[in-house]
Amino acid sequence: MRNQNVVVPDASKGIGITIAMALSKSLLSPFVPKLLPAAPDGCFTISRKMFSKKTETEGKTHSWVDSMRDSSPTRAKPTTSLSETEEKNTWIVNHPSALNMFEQIVNGSKGKQIVMFLDYDGTLSPIVEDPDRAFMTNEMREAVRDVGRYFPTAIVTGRCRDKVYSFVRLAGLYYAGSHGMDIKGPSKNSCRNKKDYQDVLFQPASEFLRMIDEVYNVLLERTKCIPGAKVEDNKFCISVHFRCVEEKMWATLVERVRLVLNGYPKLRLTQGRKVLEIRPTIKWDKGKALEFLLESLGYANSTDVLPVYIGDDRTDEDAFKVLRSRGQGLGILVSKVPKETNASYSLQEPTEASTLILLAKGFLFSFRC
Repeated sequence: MRNQNVVVPDASKGIGITIAMALSKSLLSPFVPKLLPAAPDGCFTISRKMFSKKTETEGKTHSWVDSMRDSSPTRAKPTTSLSETEEKNTWIVNHPSALNMFEQIVNGSKGKQIVMFLDYDGTLSPIVEDPDRAFMTNEMREAVRDVGRYFPTAIVTGRCRDKVYSFVRLAGLYYAGSHGMDIKGPSKNSCRNKKDYQDVLFQPASEFLRMIDEVYNVLLERTKCIPGAKVEDNKFCISVHFRCVEEKMWATLVERVRLVLNGYPKLRLTQGRKVLEIRPTIKWDKGKALEFLLESLGYANSTDVLPVYIGDDRTDEDAFKVLRSRGQGLGILVSKVPKETNASYSLQEPTEASTLILLAKGFLFSFRC
C-alpha cells in the first residue's frame, strides 16, 4: 500500500514531486511540515496535498503584495501601448478636471439641492507617513465650514469617527466613520456651539465591537516586529498601515494579518491606499453610507438633489458606483495619476479639492441668493 503522506515517483508516468527545502520554524507559514527523513539525494519529500496547500497560500500572498504595489484605486491599464503622457491625456478626456469643468457643473446644479460627501485622508488632508498627523490645513477647514453652512455636508472615512472629528473640529456636519459603520449627524434641535450637538444615527456593526477589539490587540502583538507597520483601531474596523514598511516585508506583513483572520471568519480583509483594512462581513460600505444619509436627509427618491462625492481611495469607489447606478450626482477622484475609477471627474490633490469647495460655496451661494 502506498504511503499517503509521502510523494513517491509514479513509475507508470515517470512523475514525482520532490521538493528540496530548508525547514525551519516560522510564524509566517502554518503549512511547514514536521521534519521528514531525507531521501538518498539529500532532498525532503512532502505530500502532494501539503504542497498544493502551501502553493495556494503563497499564491494568495503574492496576489495581495501585487495589489499592495498598485495601491488604490488600481492604476489604469491602457488598451494600447501608450506613453505616460498619452495615457494621462486619454484618461483626462474621460475624467476631466472638476475645476476646468466647474462652469458646466454649476449649470447642471441649478435648481438642485447640493449634498456634499467628503473623504478625509488624501482629500481633505494630504497623505502623510504618520496617520496620526494627517492634519487638514486651516484653509481647508474654513472651506469645509463655509460650504457646510449652506449644504448638508458629510465626512465619510475609514477612520474612527471620533478621530476624524478631532481632526476636522466642525459641528453641524455628518460624520460617517469606519467606512460608514458609525454615523452621527446634527440633531434638529441641537445648537452648533454645544459639544454634544450630535445624536447617534446608525451603527450597523455594533455586535462586532468585542471581536474587533480582540483582533486589534492580537495584531499589535503579531506585527510589532515589522518595522514601520502601524495598526490603527478605527472602532468598527482595523487599519494596518504599510506606507512606512519596506516592500520586501510586505509579504510577511500580509501573511501575518491573514493568519490572524483565519480564526475570525466573520471578518474580512480588504485594501485601501497603503493600508490593509479589516472589516465585518456585513454588506455595508461608503456607498451604503451615502444612500443612508440621503435617505436620512429626505432625498432618497428626490430628482432635485445633486450628491457630490470627493474621494481618493479604493473604498470611495463604492460611493462612486452608487452615484453612477443612480444616474444622479458627481463622483470626483483625487489622483495625480490615471486610475481605474467610477468617478466622472478628477482633481490632482487636496489643495484642488479645497479650491473646488470654495468655488462651490461662492458660486452656488450667489446663485441661491
